[in-house]
Amino acid sequence: MANNTTDKKSDFDFALNKKNYILMAIGFAIIVLGFVLMIGGGSDDPNVFDESIYNFQHITLAPMVVLSGFIFEIYAIMKR
Repeated sequence: MANNTTDKKSDFDFALNKKNYILMAIGFAIIVLGFVLMIGGGSDDPNVFDESIYNFQHITLAPMVVLSGFIFEIYAIMKR
């Protein structure tokens, strides 16, 4: 009887390795940064409308950062 310890080790391989999880954490941080960029621009008084909600940061930059974070997450999962 042969001892097949090398065969058993291959049975317990994870789908993702440490590098994938690090890249996924970076992608998650990018997504959170995008949502933080969306915060603000409102008025303290509900009867007064504040136009600053329509600035470049809230309308263009933040959604692009969130989208790039999701694309980076896909890359982090697919990286081998």
